[in-house]
Amino acid sequence: MSTKSKKIKNNEFDKDMKELVKARLNVLPKNVSVSIGQEGTFNREELIEHVDKEDNIGQKITQVEMEFLQAIKKGELYENPIDYQTGL
Repeated sequence: MSTKSKKIKNNEFDKDMKELVKARLNVLPKNVSVSIGQEGTFNREELIEHVDKEDNIGQKITQVEMEFLQAIKKGELYENPIDYQTGL
């Protein structure tokens, strides 16, 4: 696969990841606020704006969300993980 093809594929993945994170943020209550270290506290709309801008804060939000989803997939957030194929 050429470098250009990889770049396009990565851009598509980044776009999908960004849309997934925005969708997850959109289900937060409007009045919720999230503190991001020394960066400050942000409401739902501000978080979405930062993800859209892909700035440092948006990248942090995306990274945290993706790590959370990976942890769920691996069963790391549950004491007794569920096998999603068997339901046990």
